[in-house]
Amino acid sequence: MELSVTVGPAHWAYLVGVLVIIVTMAFRANVVVPSIIATAVVAFAWSGSWVTGIGSVFSASMVAAKELFNIFLIIALMTALLNSLKALGSDIRMVKPFRAVMRNGHISYFILALVTYLISLFFWPTPAVPLVAAVLLPAAIAAGLPPIAGAMAIAIAGQGMALSSDYVIGVAPGISAKAAGGISAALVGDRALILSWIVGVIALTLSYVKVCKMIVPGSNALLERWEMKPVGIDSSMDGPGTYDKAEIARGTAHDTDLGTNAELEAELKKTANLQSASKLFAVVTPLAFLGVIIAMAAPKLIDGAPDLKGGDAAMLIGGVAAFLMIWATTSAMGFRKMLDGAADHLTDGFVFAFKAMGSVLPIAGFFFIGGGETAGAILGVPAGTPAPSLLFEMVQASQHMIPDSQLLVSFGVLIMGMITGIDGSGFSGLPLTGTLAGALGPASGMEVAALAAVGQMGAVWTGGGTLIAWSSLIAVAGFARVNVLELARVLLFPVLTGLTVATVAAVFLWGR
Repeated sequence: MELSVTVGPAHWAYLVGVLVIIVTMAFRANVVVPSIIATAVVAFAWSGSWVTGIGSVFSASMVAAKELFNIFLIIALMTALLNSLKALGSDIRMVKPFRAVMRNGHISYFILALVTYLISLFFWPTPAVPLVAAVLLPAAIAAGLPPIAGAMAIAIAGQGMALSSDYVIGVAPGISAKAAGGISAALVGDRALILSWIVGVIALTLSYVKVCKMIVPGSNALLERWEMKPVGIDSSMDGPGTYDKAEIARGTAHDTDLGTNAELEAELKKTANLQSASKLFAVVTPLAFLGVIIAMAAPKLIDGAPDLKGGDAAMLIGGVAAFLMIWATTSAMGFRKMLDGAADHLTDGFVFAFKAMGSVLPIAGFFFIGGGETAGAILGVPAGTPAPSLLFEMVQASQHMIPDSQLLVSFGVLIMGMITGIDGSGFSGLPLTGTLAGALGPASGMEVAALAAVGQMGAVWTGGGTLIAWSSLIAVAGFARVNVLELARVLLFPVLTGLTVATVAAVFLWGR
């Protein structure tokens, strides 16, 4: 077969860079530095200029930041909203009604999974895990559910199902879609949602079959015994709060005298107003986002309904989050203090966003240098001049080696995603799996969006917190007071089975 492109030093440098990053991930080391070095080497190999090579380190991260800033913004706004709800106590009120229906360990297992999934869809598992662990997990344990079973339900539903699809916030589909060549993020999200349900239902079912024999009749003694266990994470990490009654009493003590009767009445009135606001936002917040979901799903159900594209949906979610945050902050602080409080919440949101996603920028920058749409800005290619598309050109040059089997290609992308997830992040590998999907999808006849979603499943389910003990799974284990290595071990078979079935389903559903 005659090659349509010439493979040069830049192509080989890019390929070596990809391999180095994969090997670095396999050794559980951070890949930011290898990504920076690889970016400079590729740029130098392409241009022959050391100035371009060094400058590409900055320009690659700059391009990645430009492409992904909408993702940072939505994370910041949602985090700001959650912080404002915490000030009112509305975050806890949103899940309290579920405690009443936790009559036994069997029901508790599925309620834990359902509530964790719903909260994680809107706020990510990071804040959902301590919230569920503080409010629902003790009730589930008192109902007879073993702590390891509760940890499995929380990890599968939150770190797995919700985070791997990331359907509402749209961070993961956005990264995958950008890396795959600018395809529709909404389409990747739709495919990922279906695949996440397949993996999640299978994993939850197999896990339940494994632990159902361990469920015992409910008793307060079970909760007391669990509370006596040492916390399994470092004391410096944020936990669900103390269960020590003396500590709670100290936390509610007044440092100064309560003052006159008038001051006491004013304080009581303020407390009553906060309680009312807390109840209000515990209802308004989920209803507001339910409305967003209905608006997003309407075009699929009703002919003629306005279609919210990926960007429109993200704007709507961000706008709703911003106005709810301002309203909640006003209710908690009053209008004057709200002006400062809302700004503080937003600042904290951006701090969290960059802590969670900042390291993705240089990594994404390296993989963006392999795509024709973004390589030009990184390499300083003049406007109107064709930019190199390194990975796509290498795939085009080696099409004769690509297997005809869509199943093999899909499992190859899945395994690649799982390898990238070894670093414990889950999101850092999405630029690679997205780029591979964009390159291999057309050549194999597999839908690019579906292939990107398959890679996303492998990366996030592995590194997002179900299979890797050094990922955020350690937080789940710590809050549940179980051994993180044991938790990773018992999750291995259910999750791998789910990923295998989901990959086969993707081929049958979206293979051409």
